[in-house]
Amino acid sequence: MNATLLAQAAALASAAGVSTYATVALIGFAGRQQWFGALPEGLHGLTSWWVIGLAATLYAVEFLATLVPGVASAWETVHSAIRPLAGAALAAATAWQADPAVVAMAGLLGGTLALGTHATKLGARVAIDASPEPVTNGVANLAEAGFVATVGLLVWQHPWVALGVTVVVVVLLALLVRALWRGLGRAFRRMTGGEATR
Repeated sequence: MNATLLAQAAALASAAGVSTYATVALIGFAGRQQWFGALPEGLHGLTSWWVIGLAATLYAVEFLATLVPGVASAWETVHSAIRPLAGAALAAATAWQADPAVVAMAGLLGGTLALGTHATKLGARVAIDASPEPVTNGVANLAEAGFVATVGLLVWQHPWVALGVTVVVVVLLALLVRALWRGLGRAFRRMTGGEATR
């Protein structure tokens, strides 16, 4: 039971590391509609229409802001101070009714995973931002929304699958970030080398 609870907390925190606002809006709405039964008691506050409305509004602002090259990187950088803490809080709230040691572990694990998913996403966003058009940012936004929705809808019925999806996506994203940065490095070296020979 505690292991399953930790898996739920970890998966939820990982989604929050990608987009805290989308995660809160989705979980709150799903809990209010009782799509998967009652949420853990610590998350009941998310079902308030005020919380759902605020989270949805902030997510809409985030979606639009991250379509703009340059603004996207700045937005993600600022959220380095928000998402890990939010992930830790959501994870701890998920396990709130459990043994205090489990709550502490959930918070620590959640904060760490939220930081990991956010840092990986930040690396991808900065690399994508080097492209001077909004299409890649839009595709990234849709992919992130799909990830949050998948984890958010799986976490209560299939927590281990949700956690597995999170791990696979983060590993693939880390490999993509590495490839993007290597490609950018090669392009930069070609540009500077070309200028030096003129």
